[in-house]
Amino acid sequence: MNVLVTGGAGFIGSHTCVELLEKGYGVVVIDNLVNSCEKSLERVQQIAGKDLVFYENDVRDRAALDSIFEKYDIGCVIHFAGLKAVGESVAMPLEYYDNNLFSTVTLCESMREHHVNNIVFSSSATVYSGDNEMPLRESSHTGMCTNPYGWTKYMSEQILRDTAKANPDWSIALLRYFNPIGAHPSGLIGEDPRGIPNNLMPYISQVAVGRLDHLSVYGDDYHTPDGTGVRDYIHVCDLAAGHVAAIEYMLGHKGENVFNLGTGTGYSVLDMVKAFERVTGKKIPYEIAPRRPGDLATVYSSPDKSAELLGWKARYNLEDMCRDTWNWQSHNPMGYAG
Repeated sequence: MNVLVTGGAGFIGSHTCVELLEKGYGVVVIDNLVNSCEKSLERVQQIAGKDLVFYENDVRDRAALDSIFEKYDIGCVIHFAGLKAVGESVAMPLEYYDNNLFSTVTLCESMREHHVNNIVFSSSATVYSGDNEMPLRESSHTGMCTNPYGWTKYMSEQILRDTAKANPDWSIALLRYFNPIGAHPSGLIGEDPRGIPNNLMPYISQVAVGRLDHLSVYGDDYHTPDGTGVRDYIHVCDLAAGHVAAIEYMLGHKGENVFNLGTGTGYSVLDMVKAFERVTGKKIPYEIAPRRPGDLATVYSSPDKSAELLGWKARYNLEDMCRDTWNWQSHNPMGYAG
């Protein structure tokens, strides 16, 4: 079966392309390369030893989508494409709503036109409300998002949910990620953010490789064991495997399917710093900075539903995540540019 991967040149998309190719799927990628690099796809093919098809187009380009669906027999879509920086979304809400929502609507319109009924959506734990008890389950409250990025994920879920209700042949899998980190064990592909990283692990690894002077830890007065924020970190290769498991499940289950992809274990910022230092032998200098607006003290998942229905659970531990992050960063100190 051929799978269309939107945003397939990005961090999670590229790792998922490797997983798909290794599992025997045909892969067609559409990506406008705004936040990614075509070199990642060259390396995907190197890792998998198989070719994929790449189109440099925006998912909002209906004509480009139509031509892909007409040329290839697409059985499923994995929709990663979208802007994803929380802080940037607060400063640029219109751009985020235009890009993330219009791309989802345009994609669904083209899928409907070409009778493609299966879609896996790259959602996020940001759709969960801040008033939930931990761990977060698929049945936990959603909404009350704290930033436009989160609202675009929430709204895209609703667009897909309503589309599936109106089209009974559709099957949608809404995959709510927690905190993807790590890199492919080969060190050939990994996370390569533009500018100052918004996420913890690439920030740590860039300090370790000398690109940044120190790590800023946003808040040390939360009600957590060491005062720093606690999150559920998941290896990106585990996340990629979750997408293939979701495809296999949804082909036999119509309608809406929601799954958390996390480990079920929370680690603090300082836990992550210490683990990285222990695994790599690199000292990570850090400074305490003020809390960021909207950050919660503790967020971690219950992955029980994914284990029960998808037969999926995380295989990589925290040491694996740190080792693979450093393997990528140390061999690619400037990311794909170097």
